[in-house]
Amino acid sequence: MGISTHILDIALGRPAAEVAVSLARSQQGQWLVLTEAKTDADGRCMQMLTAGKQLESGLYRIRFETSDYFLARHRAGLYPYVEIAFEVRDAAQHYHIPLLLTENGYTTYRGS
Repeated sequence: MGISTHILDIALGRPAAEVAVSLARSQQGQWLVLTEAKTDADGRCMQMLTAGKQLESGLYRIRFETSDYFLARHRAGLYPYVEIAFEVRDAAQHYHIPLLLTENGYTTYRGS
């Protein structure tokens, strides 16, 4: 299936567009970057695995470059980036990893 994400700026009550996002997979204790992208106008990256890359079981990490997002909007954020590590146990499933973001906090969950 695949991996997707989206970011909601809950301080503004709207999607966080143009946030740089990368997906990495742990291999032998090192992070190998698989994809780099930016969120669309709806704050989404619909498919983090690029063409030709298959979802496999293992440990993955999504990194959100939040500092650049806040600076572009003349806001000061506490976290320069957010990294969410998660484990893919069943590669036949889709993994949607959302980020709810404010200048001074964030949360995540497994979405659908």
